[in-house]
Amino acid sequence: MKKNEPISSIMTKELVTLTLDDTLYSAEKRMKKNHIRHMPVVQGDKLIGLISLSDLQRVSFIDAYGKEGTEDTPIYNMLDIKDLMIKKPLTASPQTTILEVSKLLASKEFHSLPVVENDKLVGIITTTDLLHYFIELC
Repeated sequence: MKKNEPISSIMTKELVTLTLDDTLYSAEKRMKKNHIRHMPVVQGDKLIGLISLSDLQRVSFIDAYGKEGTEDTPIYNMLDIKDLMIKKPLTASPQTTILEVSKLLASKEFHSLPVVENDKLVGIITTTDLLHYFIELC
């Protein structure tokens, strides 16, 4: 492993995002469709929050992968994206090293970091991205 390799070389750049106008139903549907567990919430190209599949599961008490639809999840009707998202999530820059992010995520209870440059969301790095990277090294 190159100790100073930047996360920009492995981060996810093709982002699936949410806005405050989206619903919790649409967030869950997009996560399932795209096989992802974390979605940045944006206003234009600026990051304003982050929501995860586990956030949705925590409030809906369902197995999000085992159920096709969640139309019968009443809590989704009572909450909005802004109610559930992590506001001002911890972020990384594209130049942050893979080693730095690995150490950070290994020591925290979350599994992704939005990547921001000049106040613009440019990617996301997840534990899955890191695992793929380390598997390639083996």
